[in-house]
This record gives sequence, C-alpha cells and structure tokens, in this order.
Amino acid sequence: MTSFFSLKICAPIIDKIISEKEYKPQARCETMTQDISCNRRHLLASVGGSLAFNCGFAPLVALAEDEQQDDSLVGTIKSLFDPNEKTKSGKVLPKAYLNSAREVVKTLRESLKEDPNDMAKFRRVADAAKEAIREYLGSWRGQQSVVNEESYAVIEKAIRSLASFYSKAGPSAPIPEQVKLEILSNLDTADEFL
Repeated sequence: MTSFFSLKICAPIIDKIISEKEYKPQARCETMTQDISCNRRHLLASVGGSLAFNCGFAPLVALAEDEQQDDSLVGTIKSLFDPNEKTKSGKVLPKAYLNSAREVVKTLRESLKEDPNDMAKFRRVADAAKEAIREYLGSWRGQQSVVNEESYAVIEKAIRSLASFYSKAGPSAPIPEQVKLEILSNLDTADEFL
C-alpha cells in the first residue's frame, strides 16, 4: 500500500519536471494584477450590462415618446463619465476646469464680502480663496484648452487686479471699495460664462 501511494505522488512530479531553459518564473505581482484586471473587467461588464438591461430600455421608450427630453438616465450616466461639461453659455469645457474656476469665483467672492474687522474669520476665508487661486493657476495657467475662453480671461483679470493691489499696498492692507467692485464685477462676468 505504501509503494502504491508513493507512486501516485511521484508520477505527477515527474510529469512536471521542466528543463531550466523552458522554465520561466513569473512574479507573484504580475499574476495578481492580471487576476485583478480580469476581475475589474468582469465587474465593469456585469454592471454595464445590468444598467443597460435594467435601465437602458426604459429611457429609450421615454425618449421615443418625448425626443426633446435630454435628462434621461442614459444621459445622466454618460455625463458622469464624460470629462467635459456644458456651461451656462452653451460651450463645452473640461469639468475639472469648471469646478476649479467655480471654486475660485465662490471663495474670492466670499473673501471680498467678508468683514475685515473680524480678523480670524477674514483670514480663514481669505486663505481658502488664496488656496483656490493657487490650485487654479497651477492647473490651468496657459492650458490651450481654456486659454481662449471668456471665463479664463475674466478670472485672470480679477486675480491680476487683486495681485497688483496687494503688491502696491502690502499684504495686510484693506481693499478699497473701488477695487472690490471691479473684482466682483469680473467675478460676476466669469460666473455668467461658467
């Protein structure tokens, strides 16, 4: 019985002996990434198929009834994955640009409307605006996809007028009403194009 058992163990081992030239070791991480990517593909395919089956037919019927309706579920799902977004003025711009520009407009407007006498709250709001401006300029300054847009030009004009004031008057000088109104006017114009 022992010899029979040992033969069964040895037979598969002999079949699997490969010469050194034919043996190519595979890294563990490569096989895992292939398994993971395969699992991701299957997951994406099953979710996409499920969405198409469960939700895709209903909007098609609704669109057949009312072709003017663009707020369908399919349109919503497409907009989630679309890197571009339609602005109020009807232009299609990158979503990341629009989010960054809207953040600059919002935080800069809040900091200009904040009471400078409450120094702690003013600093907090002004720091948020400064960070939003840095992020905006770092990401979008000179980008060909947005450099010719009206919103880009107006936001840049508002930032330059704020920077020129602070470079002349100093970093802690209160902003005069005339400069505030000019910057707020530029921000309102930019908001119309976003």
